[in-house]
Amino acid sequence: MEIKNTTLLNKIKKTGLSDKESAVYMSVLELGGAYPAKIALYAGLNRSTTYKILTDLSIKGLVNEIEKRNKYFYQIERPNKILQLANTRVRQAEDVLGETKSLLPEIDGLYHALKNHPRVTYYEGVEAVTSIYKDMMDVEKPYEMLAFSRADKMEPFFSKEFFKWWVETKVKKKIRTRAIVPDLEQNRAYSQRVFENAPKEFWPVTRYIPEDQFPYAGEITIYGDSRISIVNFEKTQLSAIVIEDRGLCSAMRTIFELSWNSSLIRE
Repeated sequence: MEIKNTTLLNKIKKTGLSDKESAVYMSVLELGGAYPAKIALYAGLNRSTTYKILTDLSIKGLVNEIEKRNKYFYQIERPNKILQLANTRVRQAEDVLGETKSLLPEIDGLYHALKNHPRVTYYEGVEAVTSIYKDMMDVEKPYEMLAFSRADKMEPFFSKEFFKWWVETKVKKKIRTRAIVPDLEQNRAYSQRVFENAPKEFWPVTRYIPEDQFPYAGEITIYGDSRISIVNFEKTQLSAIVIEDRGLCSAMRTIFELSWNSSLIRE
């Protein structure tokens, strides 16, 4: 035997019941009531699993447990019970949300107390590293991004759609950029290629240094008010770390300014 109305079964799965709970519930519904052994056969589950699920569904009020000839017989409860269960879950979720909101100030206070120590997070892989660049855009107020950058190493890892979003978000958030990069044709053409549809004021202001003075296959970005990202764009080892610390961030800004003022080749 097997469940016939698979369309309804798939809909029941979306109510919050697990796949096995949905199969047992649907089996009791189609059978019009049965003993556990028959329900297990109909649902395609072993008996012990079916017994446990029937007990759980009974507690949830979705099936009715009746004793017949010293055995338990199960029938479906009124269909509105499944709606009542969903409403109960919504209320519980609202309670959890309320409790979480009330706890947030206390947790936030402890989190900021920890900021006296640098926070270092490691990332590996395209998706993880991409999340860093999204974090650069997750700011409440405009700021100036500073970067030791290599467009020739970075661009192959991201899609045209990503760069479109990147530029549009920079303009929307009013994030301006200064960058020090190796003097290569691909790097010099980066702004024209990627920012061509953006207002000129948001194009990166760039200074160049000879390539042999910038052997690192990655970039260092100082962003927000307290974060530094260091990304390695080596194809075999795409990885990064983000350091969050106001003191270190301020020190890196100083290093950038010293490098900026001593750059040999200017745009």
